[in-house]
Amino acid sequence: MDLSTRRVLNALGLLAVVIHVGAFGIWLLGAGEYSLFEAIYFAIITISTVGYGELPHLDKHPLARIYTGGFIITGIGAIAYFQSTLTALLIEGVIGRVWRRRRMQRQIKNLSGHFVVAGCGRTGKYVVEELAATGRDYVVVDRDRHLLEELATALGGNMLYVVGDATEDHTLLDAGIKTAAGLVAALSDDKDNLFVALSTRSLNPRVRIVSKAIDLENEPKLLRAGADTTVSPNRIGGHRLVSELVRPKVTRFLDNMLRVTENLWFEEVEIHEGSRWVGQTLRDLPIRDRTNLLVIALHQPDGRYIYNPSPDLPLKAGVQLIVMGELDGVEKLRAMVGETGGKLK
Repeated sequence: MDLSTRRVLNALGLLAVVIHVGAFGIWLLGAGEYSLFEAIYFAIITISTVGYGELPHLDKHPLARIYTGGFIITGIGAIAYFQSTLTALLIEGVIGRVWRRRRMQRQIKNLSGHFVVAGCGRTGKYVVEELAATGRDYVVVDRDRHLLEELATALGGNMLYVVGDATEDHTLLDAGIKTAAGLVAALSDDKDNLFVALSTRSLNPRVRIVSKAIDLENEPKLLRAGADTTVSPNRIGGHRLVSELVRPKVTRFLDNMLRVTENLWFEEVEIHEGSRWVGQTLRDLPIRDRTNLLVIALHQPDGRYIYNPSPDLPLKAGVQLIVMGELDGVEKLRAMVGETGGKLK
């Protein structure tokens, strides 16, 4: 039972208790002159302040009148509590939900280069937590409103989400897929993830798609449907179990690097076409002086990795720098490599 239902039932229960206690007192003090039904009816019209008039011969029972006076005060309080509860639920529930949905729709419409997470279940919620921790813009899509609201509350209430079926085009459009930079298909069924990848690729040919693959034999199908890469929880879980067994310290170190729970972590920064640093060397790029980052490797446009790269290695457009350091240093490096202009002298 959710909080709203409990609040209504509590208010309704209090009102029922006040009516029945009041009716029983009138019936008892009336010395049998009034039936229990008459007493209940009188209790209802009393606390509702309708004012049809008191029971006949009530003036002959002064204690009943005194009791009725106190009952009126108590009943008005119970009615006020019940009405305020319903009003609050109306504003917070129906009106509040409509207002929040429209506000989120406006915010999503203004997004560009964000990430869409399809599914916030056992896998998707960890994706969302990582995106939130790294300060990325993202939109979560799921059919379960309650699950979305729980996750949004856990993340501070600022999560943007769309309630709907991620396999349907209009739901992805509502999540801003046409202006998104990437999508994670984290639904619990491979067929659903395949539909998400297929729809996403048709709506935005440039978006990067990462899909969850439960069965390994479905990975080629997901790739053909448009996914750039797939992730198998079972395979990764097996690799992790072995790593924890034979190299636990390395595993813990890498975990700390990849998460924002520590000061140092790994990231990738791409040098785009038009950057002033294209054609320059790592030595020319003042990474250590301005960002205090350590370049671990370079990912070349042809897919090769160059580990522990030479300072004299020229930088090409599309090269991704794999760096280790603090978050603010990564942001400084992204801003630095995004600078445009002519060649440095």
